[in-house]
Amino acid sequence: MAGQQFQYDDSGNTSFYFLTSFVGLLVIPATYYLWPKDHNDEERRIKTLGKVHRRCLWYQLRSGKSSHNSISTLKKIGLISGWILLCCLLYKVSIIENREKEYNPYEVLGVDPGASVAEIKKQYRQLSLKHHPDKGGDEVLFMRIAKAYAALTDEESRKNWEEYGNPDGPQATTFGIALPSWIVDQKNSMLVLAVYGFAFMVILPVVVGTWWYRSVRYSGDQILIHTTQLYMHFLNRTPNMNMKRLIMVLTAAFEFDPRSNKEAVMRPMDNVEIPLLIRELGNVNEKKKELPFCLPYSVKSRVLLLAHLSRLEICQNLEEDYWFVIRKCPTLLQEMINVGCQLTMMANTRGGIHAPRLESIENCMKLSQMLVQSLWESKSALLQLPLFEEDNLKYCLSKKYKVRTIQDLVSMKDVDRRNMLRFLSEDKYDEIIAVLGSFPHVSMEIKLQVLDDEDSSNITAGSIVTVTVTLRRGNMTTIFEKEQEHGVCINDDQDTDDIQGAVGAKSKKKAWQKNKGAKKPAKSKKKKPIKKKGVPPPTPQQPTEQQKQKQKHSQANGSVVAGSDPSNRDEDEDDLSDKGSDSEEETTNKDSQSEKDDDSDKETEHEEKDDEAEWEALQQSIQRRERALLETKSKITHPVHTLYFPEEKQEWWWLYIADRKEHALISMPYHVCTLKDEEEIELKFSAPYKPGNYQYSVILRSDSYMGLDLIRPLKFEVQEAKQVPETHPQWDIPETEEEEEDQEDSEGIEDSEEEEEEND
Repeated sequence: MAGQQFQYDDSGNTSFYFLTSFVGLLVIPATYYLWPKDHNDEERRIKTLGKVHRRCLWYQLRSGKSSHNSISTLKKIGLISGWILLCCLLYKVSIIENREKEYNPYEVLGVDPGASVAEIKKQYRQLSLKHHPDKGGDEVLFMRIAKAYAALTDEESRKNWEEYGNPDGPQATTFGIALPSWIVDQKNSMLVLAVYGFAFMVILPVVVGTWWYRSVRYSGDQILIHTTQLYMHFLNRTPNMNMKRLIMVLTAAFEFDPRSNKEAVMRPMDNVEIPLLIRELGNVNEKKKELPFCLPYSVKSRVLLLAHLSRLEICQNLEEDYWFVIRKCPTLLQEMINVGCQLTMMANTRGGIHAPRLESIENCMKLSQMLVQSLWESKSALLQLPLFEEDNLKYCLSKKYKVRTIQDLVSMKDVDRRNMLRFLSEDKYDEIIAVLGSFPHVSMEIKLQVLDDEDSSNITAGSIVTVTVTLRRGNMTTIFEKEQEHGVCINDDQDTDDIQGAVGAKSKKKAWQKNKGAKKPAKSKKKKPIKKKGVPPPTPQQPTEQQKQKQKHSQANGSVVAGSDPSNRDEDEDDLSDKGSDSEEETTNKDSQSEKDDDSDKETEHEEKDDEAEWEALQQSIQRRERALLETKSKITHPVHTLYFPEEKQEWWWLYIADRKEHALISMPYHVCTLKDEEEIELKFSAPYKPGNYQYSVILRSDSYMGLDLIRPLKFEVQEAKQVPETHPQWDIPETEEEEEDQEDSEGIEDSEEEEEEND
């Protein structure tokens, strides 16, 4: 059995293969993820936003900031150095000679594989005279030539070469290690051991421990676990949380505590600057003894947030801390909404937990709008526009115009709008119109159905209802264009339209859809029908269309009606004899039977078409879900116009279903972060267990704009759930052929009896 030998790379050539692979695995991914983006593209994008956002704080900060910084330069230098090293290693590997070739004696002697023994001997003599050591040739090369000659002329050497690939017979298996031999040299053993020990016993534990400590302290959304626990405690303790209390809980987050977050800083000048802001703001509950609201970090962050909502000027000493607090608050509000939804789910499933009321969660959403626009809820939504001040609102709120919302301002005619804003110059007016045109205009379509059910439009008690909401986002500019082309204006009544989904698509209105306040039409005096002479009554053999419809209606309700019209029934009874009535009954039965067959065929075809359409719709929805799972949409939608927010904010929304009568959430709020043009979202909820008529609300709330929320009523009827059948004819499987024949005979007898009853 051949032995095994491990050989280190004495020459240091094969180690370059290992180094090349290692450097390539580091440089290629690092270049993809760490190479700085092209600042020219970002500068061009910022310039395109200048017309609308040039008065925004984040735009001014981004424009004044230098695009070139030292960090991006260092990244480029490091990555370029890595690529230079990789190219050098690749060049070194390409010039290394491959000495481990397969041994071939024909190539050593330089003869063809089919050469004869005489040709081999002749070539050997020529090479011996040339490479013999006595003649000044290479000894190693001469030994290879002699071995090749023996392999082709000696029988034993030839046999060894054919079986083992070497004329000397089986050799030991060698394994080359792509590491230089100095690593295992005894002189360097202590140094190598120290390096290994430092790498695996110091560096690796420190890196893993740091990562583990950080991952334990933070949630998936990079929120401190202690902050999540704090929000859960106060939402459970105060289910109905007003705006004032909500601001106190929000700013008590541990992200603002220097002991938990190194980014938060308490400065010596805070003892001077913060009291000045408190004096200007008024009562901010700074003397409240309840923990953690009385702690210095909580008071500071609360004061800075209230100053932001009041649009107060912040001194330069507090500017950095002010921006830090405002940037953190939207993420913290989203975490508070998530905590409120978790408490609601726990209260519905387990009980014993105080679920937050609907108003508390909606206050979080409203506070997000107030935070981005730096406005109190009581202020006018028109102050979101640039160049609008408190003094200018008197022109909008006058009795002549009565403009209170963004929708009112958009719905005005351009002449009236310009006349109302006459205090602005043409340039400023055009700027306001450009900003107003960038505001979102969202339309919402709702479809309500019960998936995986025979009748998807029939909602039964306890069934899982799927509400498919299609959102289409446009700009207010489209409203201006429609106004100029068609003279069509929008109004606030748009928010109160009744949308019924699949149930509302039917032309028939339910009982709850009737207008209660509608006046009844005046009763008209009924005139007696005048008999016309010369118009014979319809013969029994040829019933009119009205008679046929009446017969269909009577058969559908299980009753038999003689005659065609109740108003002419007396005349028909006087004119027709007994014999005529008998023949009419026979003809009516024949016609009704044929019409019944035609109706059944049409109903069958209609049901088949409905089944095919439902199956296609189901397949399309499944494919749509699969595509949504596979593709990752960007969260960059549309930049929000915000005058005082310190960083660029993307336009996101919340979509949910609520029962405003019971002040409860029906479906958890879905955070819509990818609404660029159109988005389809599915919301699910469990139908009430009590049959009856219900009305919920489908609500779309912006996290950035005030006064642009959409509320649509969702009305539906819950019917009693079908009882599960205990037996079914298809479940009766006959055990023998005789039982199967008896069953078919009994079914045939029942069918014939039913036909006779219908004919009678």
